[in-house]
Amino acid sequence: MTRPEVGASPRPCAECGGSEYGGAPACTACRALVDGIVEDEWAGFLRRWDVGDDQETALAEMVAAEPDRHDWRVVDAALDRLVCADCGDRLGRGPVGCPACDRAHGFRYAAIETDRPGVPRGNEHAVRVNVSVVRRPHVTSAGELLVRRLLLPVLLVGFLPTTEEAQRMSALIRRSPPAQRIPLAERMIEEATALRRAGHRPPGRDRR
Repeated sequence: MTRPEVGASPRPCAECGGSEYGGAPACTACRALVDGIVEDEWAGFLRRWDVGDDQETALAEMVAAEPDRHDWRVVDAALDRLVCADCGDRLGRGPVGCPACDRAHGFRYAAIETDRPGVPRGNEHAVRVNVSVVRRPHVTSAGELLVRRLLLPVLLVGFLPTTEEAQRMSALIRRSPPAQRIPLAERMIEEATALRRAGHRPPGRDRR
């Protein structure tokens, strides 16, 4: 299970009918793809360290203690393998207000984010934020989750909305009736990505 290539077109999901990744967390196929972004990197990390199953928890504890030295996917996977002493959930994914989970979630953003060749600067940060939101849906509003999950497929192929575009999407979604939110978000994302493919460059955007 690998991430889509930069510049590729999002593929439809056979289970939910939307774009792959974008149906998570409700769509089990999309959720597995999103989790795979993290799990694939962890599997490679284990191979590089050549550790057995009996050492995996100890390695996860080491990573969680020094998140700034590891890729964000490795950090997120390490937290998944640790149990929160306060709430008993996976560390960083417990209920809002759990002190240990809130701390772990904050520290995860010290991890390394490396943009792939050919993407706008900051694309990897956007990917990891949206992945985090989709994998922790209980900590955000329904409107915010909708925008994050629908944006994820196009972020994974290299798109990056401007701050203004993202804020406009979120604001319009919040003000729209629930039944209109999905088609509205999909149309706004489609229009923004079409402009990029046509060569439109947002003002002030630093591209590599």
